[in-house]
Amino acid sequence: MTERPRALFAMTARNVPAVFPPELIERLRACVDIDPALVAEDFTAPRVREALARTEILITGWGCPRLDPAVLDAAPRLRAVLHAAGSVKGFTTPEVWRRGIAVSSAAEANALPVAEYTLAMILLAGKDVFALRDETRALRAFPYDGILPGIGNHGRRVGIVGASRVGRRLIELLGPHDLDVALADPYVDAAEAARLGVRLLPLENLLRTCDIVSLHAPQTAETHHLIGARELGLMRDGAVLINTARGALVDHEALIAHLRSGRLSAVLDVTDPEPLPAGSALYDLPNAFVTPHLAGSLGNEVARLGRAMVEEAERLSSGEPLRHAVDQAVLERTA
Repeated sequence: MTERPRALFAMTARNVPAVFPPELIERLRACVDIDPALVAEDFTAPRVREALARTEILITGWGCPRLDPAVLDAAPRLRAVLHAAGSVKGFTTPEVWRRGIAVSSAAEANALPVAEYTLAMILLAGKDVFALRDETRALRAFPYDGILPGIGNHGRRVGIVGASRVGRRLIELLGPHDLDVALADPYVDAAEAARLGVRLLPLENLLRTCDIVSLHAPQTAETHHLIGARELGLMRDGAVLINTARGALVDHEALIAHLRSGRLSAVLDVTDPEPLPAGSALYDLPNAFVTPHLAGSLGNEVARLGRAMVEEAERLSSGEPLRHAVDQAVLERTA
């Protein structure tokens, strides 16, 4: 029997049982030699340091310490990092790629719950559920009489900002619904937009013409305050801004001004800072719906991330290429 490669968990230890429940641990141990009880939260710990010297595969997750040159020097046999979470930006360094270490991520698996959350919010916003729920609660009766012109999802114009993994998954989920979907992304051309089944628009045109605008761009220097006072001013009266990407994409002070005027509404699962200060107006404004960064994988969804990386470990062990390899060349413009 071929000797199994040595592997080591590197993440917040308390997350391991949720991300890798027993059935996944069993599959993992069938293809790699790993001690589930040994989890690296600190690469300088003696037992971890000893294991690191023999480690060929690091299985990482939230809380993984930074892979700086000193850590990599202590792991001379390391050939792959399998990240059972989304972005690898927080803990990888250029030295990882310089040493030829393969990196894979469960970002694709994590995109699904974010897209599902966003789909739900788009459909609820189209029915003006948030405002009508509050009015119903206040009146203890129906706040309308008749068919409520102006609400509904038939032909509603939805704008997607960023053809990221989440953006693309959301476009798929929006497909069966009777919506008019547009996309703004400087890295997507007309042919690709046609393949995605969306209208490609410049950002300004998208903001001017869409009823609901959903952000799915990465946080970079280029996208900081991508949606500022000017961009918010372009949005049509009654439009809804949804942000499940990164809080810094939106100028919150400018957004608050538009929310206070009643022109716009917002659904914010991410904010800047995060969490918001206790005195933030976003907690109290009736047209701001703030959730605690829960769109991504939580609860029973995190096992999907573990399964994606167990499958990658199985591929490595059988000599197959990684399915979810991270391309350093595009890392700067991805989440």
